[in-house]
Amino acid sequence: MKLFGTDGIRGHVGSFLTAPLALEVGISAGKILKERIELDRSNRANVIAIGQDSRTSGDMLSSAISAGLTAAGWDVWHIGLCPTPAVAYLTANSSEIFGGVMISASHNPPEDNGIKFFGANGTKLCGETQQKIEKLLESRLHADLVNSSTDWGKYHEKSHLIADYQESLQSSIATDLSGLKVVLDLAWGSATRVSLEVFRNLGAEVICLHQEPDGDRINVNCGSTHLEPLRAAVKEHKADIGFAFDGDADRVLAVDSNGRVVDGDYILYLWGQELMENNQLPDSAIVTTVMANLGFERAWQKLGGNFVRTAVGDQYVHAEMVRSGAMLGGEQSGHVLCRHYAVSGDGLLAALHLAALAKQKAPLSELMDQSFHPYPQLLKNVRVEDRELRRNWQTCDALVQAIALAEQDLGDRGRILVRASGTEPLMRVMVEAETLDLAQHWTNSLTGLIEKQFVNN
Repeated sequence: MKLFGTDGIRGHVGSFLTAPLALEVGISAGKILKERIELDRSNRANVIAIGQDSRTSGDMLSSAISAGLTAAGWDVWHIGLCPTPAVAYLTANSSEIFGGVMISASHNPPEDNGIKFFGANGTKLCGETQQKIEKLLESRLHADLVNSSTDWGKYHEKSHLIADYQESLQSSIATDLSGLKVVLDLAWGSATRVSLEVFRNLGAEVICLHQEPDGDRINVNCGSTHLEPLRAAVKEHKADIGFAFDGDADRVLAVDSNGRVVDGDYILYLWGQELMENNQLPDSAIVTTVMANLGFERAWQKLGGNFVRTAVGDQYVHAEMVRSGAMLGGEQSGHVLCRHYAVSGDGLLAALHLAALAKQKAPLSELMDQSFHPYPQLLKNVRVEDRELRRNWQTCDALVQAIALAEQDLGDRGRILVRASGTEPLMRVMVEAETLDLAQHWTNSLTGLIEKQFVNN
C-alpha cells in the first residue's frame, strides 16, 4: 500500500481520499506515533494539533482523522482554518503538542484534499515513519489495536492558538511596512485567516483579492498558480508589490510594480543576498531543487555563493539543510524555508521579508533589475491517469533514449528534467536552454513522445 507522496497523502476526495480511509490513517498513525513518543521518552503531552484549509471536504476528513487519533489514545487540538506553517510552528514551539496534522491539498483544485503529518520538531514525518503507517494499515491490525483499548483521547477546539503563530510572523521583521502599498491574493484559502491582519498591523496599505474562505473556489483561477488577477490588480492600484499564496499558504509568488513575476528563485536570491551581507548565511549556501533556473545558479555562484540542488519536494530541501547546516532554501514554486525564523516553508513569512527588503533597500522592481537573467525555461505537463505507469516511467526505453539524445544535443547549453508529479496525475517535462527556440523544440518533442507512449496507447 503506497499512500504517501512527496507531500503527504493527497488525491481526489471520494474516489481515493475518503472518511473511512482518513479514520484508518488516524488510527494507524496514532499507533506509530505512540511508539515514537515512548522511544523518544518525550516530556510532551499526548496531543496532536490539527489544522485545515478551506476545502468543503476539510471538516469531514478532519473529523475522521480526529476520531482515529482519539481512538488510538491521542488528545486532539483542533486549530481550524489556518496556514500549514501555523501547524508546524505550533508543533515545534509548544511543549504540550507532540505532533501535527494539516488537512490540505495545497495548490490542487477544490475536489482534491490531503493529509500532512508533522513530528515533534515541526517537520514532516520521515519516509521510514510513513512506511510504518502504511504497513500497519495494510496489515489490517490497526482495528484490533483500538478494539482492545480503553485509553481514548479527547477532542478540544483551540482556534485561539493561531494568535501565537501570527505574533511570530510580526516579530520576525525589524521594520514596519508603512508607506508600502501591497496587493494580496489569498486564493480563497488558508491565507485568509491571518494575512491581511499581519500586513496591516505592520503598517502596510493592503488591497485583498479572494479574501474570504471558500472551499468551492480555492485555487480556482487565483493564487500562486494563476497570477493574472494579481498582476492586473498591482497595475490597477499602482501598488509597490503583490503576493499570491497557494491554498494552504505554505508557498508564495510575488509580482513587482511592473507586473514581473518574482518566483521562488528570485526570492531566494534576494533574501540570500541580504542574509549573506549580514553574515547570517553559513558557507554562503542556498539549498534548492533540480527545478531552479540555471541563470539563478550561475548568478549566485558569481557572488561567491554555494548552490546545492536536491530532488523536487520541500522535505528534501529541508533534509539537506539540516544535514549541511544551511539556513536558507526552497523551491522555484515558492516554498521558501529560512531556519532563522521557521521550521518549515512559509509563504507569509517569505512575503513579509521580501516586503521588508522592498521597504528598506529599494523598490522590488529595482531589486529585480539588479538580480539575474533567467534562462528560458519551459514546463509542460502531460496528464497520465495510470499511477503505476507514471511512477515507473523510467522503464520506457523510448523515453529514456529520447532524453539521452536531448541531453547530448544541449550539452552545457541547458538542462532537461522529466519526472512524475508526487501530488497530481501528471508527468512533468522541464527544459531549460540558452534560447527559447531550443527549449521549445525539446519540450514539444518529449511531451509528444509521452503522450504517444503513456496516453494514446
